[in-house]
Amino acid sequence: MIFGDENSPIAVLGVGNILLSDEGFGVRVVQHLVKWYDFTPQIRVIDGGTLGWDLLNFLQGVEKLILVDAIDGKAVPGTFFVLRDDEVKAYFKRKVSGHEAGIQEVLAWFEIKGKPIKNITVVGVQPLSLETGLELTPLIQSLVPKTVEEVIRELKKWGIEVKKREKARDLGTWELI
Repeated sequence: MIFGDENSPIAVLGVGNILLSDEGFGVRVVQHLVKWYDFTPQIRVIDGGTLGWDLLNFLQGVEKLILVDAIDGKAVPGTFFVLRDDEVKAYFKRKVSGHEAGIQEVLAWFEIKGKPIKNITVVGVQPLSLETGLELTPLIQSLVPKTVEEVIRELKKWGIEVKKREKARDLGTWELI
């Protein structure tokens, strides 16, 4: 699912499997962003779930990307990560999960085609649990606000005005999954 201007050169992409508790962290963060914030100019906010190669369609024309994900950094659960540019490439040399393999290949495809995404920031946390479950663990849920703040800080560096909404936007069925 995509929210905002699908032609914007700036995108926030949340990925992960919401059926595996903390693995759904990236999706839950982008849902929070769409629910509580407005962006000027409009950007793309994408629930990438576990789309893998299908992300190609959503990322065409993106020049600046913030990727939000549960990150297996072999660290203590709840460890907060921010990776930029070359650190991102080094991270994706290790295929951690199916959707991350897909992202790595999508980014490589853009490079091969001579249309690389110029600025990439990955924001995420070391998950506590990847057990079956629709909810984030309390530890990881508590890191959603910090992650949102980091995403907003990065967007502001890129010239995006971010305004908190007084009332939450109704996400309809998107919020229920």
